Amino acid sequence: MRKFGLFSFSLLALCVFTHAQHVDFAVGDTTLMSSQNTTDVAGFLPPPERGGAYPALSLQYILPNRFGVSAEGSFRVHKGMYNAFQPYRPILYDINGVFAPRFTARMTGNFMAGVGGQTVLFYNQVVSCSASNEGCRININSTHFLLHAAAELQYYAWRNFFVRPEAHWYFVRNNVQFHSDNVFRVGASIGYTFGSR
Repeated sequence: MRKFGLFSFSLLALCVFTHAQHVDFAVGDTTLMSSQNTTDVAGFLPPPERGGAYPALSLQYILPNRFGVSAEGSFRVHKGMYNAFQPYRPILYDINGVFAPRFTARMTGNFMAGVGGQTVLFYNQVVSCSASNEGCRININSTHFLLHAAAELQYYAWRNFFVRPEAHWYFVRNNVQFHSDNVFRVGASIGYTFGSR
């Protein structure tokens, strides 16, 4: 009975919270694109940060004046091979200010800009153990600050369910592990709007 009461209270709080505004929840699949170094003058060429499937999860809160905030994250599903020898996995996350103009009764846009981070996990081929308090490490990571901008087109296919093609641009500061600081993530999401559209 207590679980039912907690569930009912949570549902009521969500209804009150979403009255006269809306909350969008979406999941999707995207991929990364960036430029590749085409010169052979260096002994070590950082690879481009591109390819792979990056599932994405996003949550945004939009006020009646069509402005709001959003948070999102994505990660590479399968480990990539860094220069054909080191397994790695990038993780991207950001928080944004959003402007969501309505174009038609079934279509809105999402234009956002914000900040976040990129963490790249590099997996060791062999486990390295030390006598210090670290123990045995199976990965090391590199985290960088990023700037983010995106444009999305949200189409309500049925009631409050929507499909959303999207394009994201990241400027990853000091992205020394890869060829370019500019990374693009493109794909599509499906989601649901809680509250009025």
